Amino acid sequence: MAKRRIGKTALEVTEWSFGTAALGGLYRECPRPQAMETLETAWDHGIRYFDTAPWYGLGLAERRVGDFLRDKPRNEVVLSSKVGRLLRPVPDGAVPDYSYVNPLSFDADYDYSYDGIMRSVEFSYARLGLNRIDILYVHDIGVYTHGAERNAHHLRAFLDTGLKALEELKSSGAISAYGLGVNEVPVCLDVLRSGDLDCILLAGRYTLLDRTAEAELIPLCEKKGVSLVIGGVFNSGILATGPVAGANFDYMPAEREVLAKVEAMEAIAQSQGITLAAPALQFPLGHPLVSTVLLGTGNPHSLNRNMALIRPALPTSAFAAYAEQTLIAKPLGTEAVRV
Repeated sequence: MAKRRIGKTALEVTEWSFGTAALGGLYRECPRPQAMETLETAWDHGIRYFDTAPWYGLGLAERRVGDFLRDKPRNEVVLSSKVGRLLRPVPDGAVPDYSYVNPLSFDADYDYSYDGIMRSVEFSYARLGLNRIDILYVHDIGVYTHGAERNAHHLRAFLDTGLKALEELKSSGAISAYGLGVNEVPVCLDVLRSGDLDCILLAGRYTLLDRTAEAELIPLCEKKGVSLVIGGVFNSGILATGPVAGANFDYMPAEREVLAKVEAMEAIAQSQGITLAAPALQFPLGHPLVSTVLLGTGNPHSLNRNMALIRPALPTSAFAAYAEQTLIAKPLGTEAVRV
C-alpha cells in the first residue's frame, strides 16, 4: 500500500489506516475475538497505521491494539494514541454512559497540562504493553467538546505547559510526531497561531459533505507544513447509509437540510454508477495535504466492504459534481456540541 509523509517529519504512514473506537465498544459491543479478527483483516489489506486512544472503551481499545501489534514487525507499524484524558478506576457498574458498551471500569478526567500529558503517555504504554508510540494527538480539546468556558481553561493549560511536554517527547525520540485529534476547526486555528504541530487528526470536517476545513485551516496547514489525518469520512454514518430514517450526522440525528444534501449526492453517485460510500471514502486523499484516511469499524465484513470501495480510484473530475451539495459546519456557540 502506498505511503505518505507526516508533516515535515521522516515518518510515513499508509494511505489507509485503521481507527479503533469501535474496538472499544462504541455504540455496540465488540467481543474480543471479533476485535482481533478485524485487526487482522486490516493487516491483511496492507494497513500499517493504527490509531487508538485511552477514551475508546476506557482503555479497552488500547489493550486490544497492543495485544495485536505485539507480535507484528515493529518497523512496519505506525501507532498513534492520544492524551488529554486520564483514566481512573471506578466500581463495577459505576461507569458513566459514554456510548461504549461493556467498557473497562474506569472514568476519565481531562488534563491537558504538562504533567497530565506525561502521565497519560505512561499509562498508555502500560495498557498497550508496547514501548513505543509514534504519534500523539491531543484529544478533544476545543469548544466542540468542552464549551467555551471550560475550554478556555484547558487551552491555556495546553499552550502554557502541555505543548512543552509534546515537544520534549519528540526531541527525546520517544515520539516521532504530535498534533491534535479533534472534531472542529476553530481550535486547530487557535493552536496553529500559537505554536507548531506535525499533523491534525480531523474528524468529519474535510469530507465529501462537510468542507469546513477548506476556508482557513487547509491554507494555514499548507503554510506551516502540517499534515491532515482524516477521520469520520462518513460524517457519523450518513454518507454510508444514505438519507434513511434515523441517519446520523455529526453524532446526532441528521437535520432536514443535511438529509436533502445527501439525497442529492446519492442521486449523483447513482448517475455515476457507484455507491455514495465510494466517493466519500476516496475524496480526502485527493488533497496532497492529507496523509491518510482512517477507517473505523469493529467488524471485519464492514472493513472488507469499505476496502473494496477504494479501487478503482475515481478520477478527480468525479468529485466536482458533489461540490454544490457541500456544507460548512455551523459556528460554535458557547456550549459543548458533543455531550
